[in-house]
Amino acid sequence: MSKFTPHIILSIAGSDSGAGAGIQADMKSAAACGAYGTTAITAITAQNTHQVRAIEAVSPQMVEQQMRTVLDDMPVRAVKSGMLYSRAIVEKVSRILKEYNIKHYVLDPVMVSTSGNALIEPDTVQAILEKLFPLAELVTPNIPEAALISKVQITSEEQFSEVAEAIASWGPKATLIKAGHLSEDTVTDYLFDYSSPLPHCFSFPRLNTVNTHGTGCSLSAAITAYLAQDYSLVEAVRKGEQFLHEALKDGSKFHYGSGHGPINHFYNFSK
Repeated sequence: MSKFTPHIILSIAGSDSGAGAGIQADMKSAAACGAYGTTAITAITAQNTHQVRAIEAVSPQMVEQQMRTVLDDMPVRAVKSGMLYSRAIVEKVSRILKEYNIKHYVLDPVMVSTSGNALIEPDTVQAILEKLFPLAELVTPNIPEAALISKVQITSEEQFSEVAEAIASWGPKATLIKAGHLSEDTVTDYLFDYSSPLPHCFSFPRLNTVNTHGTGCSLSAAITAYLAQDYSLVEAVRKGEQFLHEALKDGSKFHYGSGHGPINHFYNFSK
């Protein structure tokens, strides 16, 4: 009997002690979506459903060693990055992604937590734009992140094309603009594949839930897991969006803490 090689992804991100976002959310999403998750932790946070109380960065050298140790041993098929705390860490990640010729790289430009806490050093944003955006198959900004990157004050979906064009100037192959911060009853995320003339739209009814912690991490990890399984970019995003919607919907049944709780990554097991 031949041995099965799992679809392996590598997540480069921070750790969340409340386990709703960051590396913990990435590993749950990877498992739920059929991939095996490996990690390179960039920072440790003391975090719950209300706030990020403390952040302690991992040294850039240790981030590099985590990445190399995994990549030298395991056939990683896709990589995602989330919270990249410092410029020095960004530079290490960029160098290794190019050295190992990573085919699928999903960049979730994590800059601010759901509770409003800054998660990276001030000069890290420019480093991410310059060194990582050109390597990305997909970047997945939410509204505040897309506004910061594009310098457009976003108030409606009608501005998404302008925003996507501005983001394209930094070199990614595609951008998924997530619309959750807008107020419409229907949430529509837009995928701009810069090799195609028109965007792909993914619409879902807005859910009345406070369990929204880690949605961005979970979606980008799910998409990465599907890319590792050789789905096209559009289909990987479609499947990732459906996964997130179901996990959000099921998460509303539970109470994890008294603030913004996590989604239920394993909704299939709670039915």
